[in-house]
Amino acid sequence: MQMVCLPRLSRVAVCGGTHGNELSGVYLVRELLKVKKGVMEKEEEQEEEEPLSVLKVLSNPRAMQQCRRYVDTDLNRCFTHATLNGLTSGTVPYEMIRSRELNAMLGPKGRSGAVDLVCDLHNTTANMGLCLIAYSDCDWICLHIFRHLQRKMPDIPMRYIHFEVSNKESYSLDSVGKHGFAMEIGPQPHGVARSTVYTAMKAGVQHMLDWVCFFNSGTLFEGESVDVFTMIKHIDYPRDSETRNITAAVHPHLQDRDFCPLHPEDPLFQTFSGETLRYKGNEPLYPFFINECAYYEKGIALSLARKRRVVIPTIRVQTEQEQAAHVQELASEEEE
Repeated sequence: MQMVCLPRLSRVAVCGGTHGNELSGVYLVRELLKVKKGVMEKEEEQEEEEPLSVLKVLSNPRAMQQCRRYVDTDLNRCFTHATLNGLTSGTVPYEMIRSRELNAMLGPKGRSGAVDLVCDLHNTTANMGLCLIAYSDCDWICLHIFRHLQRKMPDIPMRYIHFEVSNKESYSLDSVGKHGFAMEIGPQPHGVARSTVYTAMKAGVQHMLDWVCFFNSGTLFEGESVDVFTMIKHIDYPRDSETRNITAAVHPHLQDRDFCPLHPEDPLFQTFSGETLRYKGNEPLYPFFINECAYYEKGIALSLARKRRVVIPTIRVQTEQEQAAHVQELASEEEE
């Protein structure tokens, strides 16, 4: 593959508390807000370079105050093009109002004025280690950051999850930036802060910011290959046809085995009467978000992904001349 030259990443947003009871991101962003400059932004090392601007955002203050996932509706489903730009009437859910405030602060989504990179911090009750979740399997910035984190944090299980959704339909806060991903770390109960999980998230954010500084300073990042897990479908719990109450739990042989292959006829659920229900798919897939606490209300017991190897090219930052040409190209696209 040919080398790819990409624009400088001048503005990065680190967001926590999008879900108010996922406490690693809440406490990490609060800690970052105490740091005026220097420690996270590496400004001393960039005296001759344009300093990196790091925005630290507490995304859902009301939900954080109540230590709840959300107040009226899930904020991390409020960033579609339609939701951000549609007309509103009557009583508007708090999170819909907040999503527009965040879009004004970090976006506008899909426009040249948006921040260069959004890293949105999340916790899961599932046994998923550290995952980057993104809407693209060919965003070379996000994939190179992922590889950098893998190298720097070899003791932490790490995966890259791809949700195949268009830009207009992408619904989460990280989709507001030119590049973006959720950094999801677990297992951790909601409403609880575990030191090991917090420490892993803090290290992940620091390594991400270090990588951005290396990239901006002209470091060449060699091409390589990465495993990408592309989400294929969600599976709901078995339910009573009349009451819609769930009638089974995740099978003990599957519980906590996120990203371990699930083969046809493997145990999937155990009914409350003791019967084993088996996976009836046609191919082995990789389960994740197994028995995630927050997804009971969404009708999701687990998600299934297909794993494939993606080759990522060598990249470097654009020169000033290349950047000027890129800006002009973007301006003409927006005029059209």
